[in-house]
Amino acid sequence: MIDLLPVPAEVSIFGVYWPPLLLAAILGTIAMVATIRLFNRHRLSRYFMLPEFVMLAMIAIYTVIIGTFWIPI
Repeated sequence: MIDLLPVPAEVSIFGVYWPPLLLAAILGTIAMVATIRLFNRHRLSRYFMLPEFVMLAMIAIYTVIIGTFWIPI
């Protein structure tokens, strides 16, 4: 029989229960903002044709990475 990792249904922060996907999405958005600021500082964002779609894709990528490795969803 395969042992599965325990996946929390909710995460408790100061007595308030939060869904893990919401926390991963919030942290993904924060990571995206930091990355976009870094791109703007080094003027790399001018090479993007549609920066809004790049930001949306970065949120999705960061959310999946955080949800996979840090907050199990």
